[in-house]
Amino acid sequence: MSDAPARPAGAAGHRVVVLLVDDQRIVAEAVKRMLASESDVELHWCGDPAEAIARAVELRPTLILQDLVMPGIDGLTLVRRYRETPATREVPLIVLSSKEEATTKAEAFALGANDYLVKLPDRIELVARIRYHSQAYIHLLERNEAYQDLLASQQALAAELGEAADYVRSLLPVPLSGSIESAWEFVPSTSLGGDSLGHHWIDDDHLAAYVLDVCGHGVGAALLSVSAMNVLGTQTLPGVDFRDPAAVLAALNDAFQMDRQNDMYFTIWYGVFRPSDRSLSWSSAGHPPALLVAGSAAAEPLRAQGAPIGALPGTRYAGGRTTVPPDAALWIFSDGAYEVTRPAGGMMTLEEFFEIVGRERTSPTADIHRVLDVVRAEQGRHDFDDDVSMLVLRIA
Repeated sequence: MSDAPARPAGAAGHRVVVLLVDDQRIVAEAVKRMLASESDVELHWCGDPAEAIARAVELRPTLILQDLVMPGIDGLTLVRRYRETPATREVPLIVLSSKEEATTKAEAFALGANDYLVKLPDRIELVARIRYHSQAYIHLLERNEAYQDLLASQQALAAELGEAADYVRSLLPVPLSGSIESAWEFVPSTSLGGDSLGHHWIDDDHLAAYVLDVCGHGVGAALLSVSAMNVLGTQTLPGVDFRDPAAVLAALNDAFQMDRQNDMYFTIWYGVFRPSDRSLSWSSAGHPPALLVAGSAAAEPLRAQGAPIGALPGTRYAGGRTTVPPDAALWIFSDGAYEVTRPAGGMMTLEEFFEIVGRERTSPTADIHRVLDVVRAEQGRHDFDDDVSMLVLRIA
């Protein structure tokens, strides 16, 4: 019998490791001779049934050969204990008996034995059964190892995506206060989304605000979203007047053609508010219209036609202009905020979303939370199928 130290289970290149539990040395010697020519089979013998469980836990065999009649602890009791012990619960068990008894065989199988042999069996049969049961268990070990490796990889990826999501969120703007208040909500449908939003002062009298939505989700969409957001925030489009929304979108379209962005494109609504005359100018590239809400008047959709950024080279974009009434709120959002499916079927429409937005107004933060709560109630669940971005500016 081998006295080699037990190897960790789960190592690559599993060998067949057999633990024979039998109080008779003559049986152990006979089994040793039967397996002597099988170079890949490692045999270990335990002659004391009281040590069998501890030996099996230490050795981690691919098969246990268990005698049924032994002093102190009978074999059927050990079969039950193997199945009660986590480390040996799934190890194949072949019980060895001196008799072919149907009742004993049935009890052994009921307790968890995998096979039954009358000792001493023919060498060819013993080797075949050892290999059959051991290979099945080795395949189980390999499957479990692959699952654990996959789980560890997924956990590492999730951690990295979480760090990336935190980075994306760190780039989002600090809310404004004073005569212009702002609030935003960014709810990615996965750990890393393709939406982005921002606002910044171009100069002392021009405030830019925008929401963009990259097609798809995941790392690629997030990278393009961050790139576009950085270009807008740092105003690094050469020769572009960032106070002119249509010119900004045309320059973005030239800079982010989808054939250079892994076939990805994005939509955007970009507006510029001028406090000195309360004018608001905007342009849109395939994005839902923003919404201007003021007093008791109906909410005003701020629409503009234009292809998504990157879709068509040389696109020129239309724009719009309006005067912002006192105590108004500007809502800019992605389509994930309203393209939700109700439990009974059918999707919320943009007009229904406009009606939800315009119901009441308190503060930008409270209004966003109220609208999100209503939309979640409409779809009957908390999470969203698409990224959701909302940016609200309240202009006193």
